[in-house]
Amino acid sequence: MPKIKTNSGAKKRFELTGTGKVKRKHAFKSHILTKKTTKQKRNLTYSSLVASVDEKRVKAMLVA
Repeated sequence: MPKIKTNSGAKKRFELTGTGKVKRKHAFKSHILTKKTTKQKRNLTYSSLVASVDEKRVKAMLVA
């Protein structure tokens, strides 16, 4: 059997933490920033965790 490849889109977007959770960045921070408030842009800066319902699918893409 050949080895399963890691999903290359997922490896650019997600990162595993030490406890095994999956870190992600927020969307809507790349362009058209003039109409967004400073507060909104600031809050999009910080990373957050992938929801528990999606975690299994994301890990399957990362761990090959």
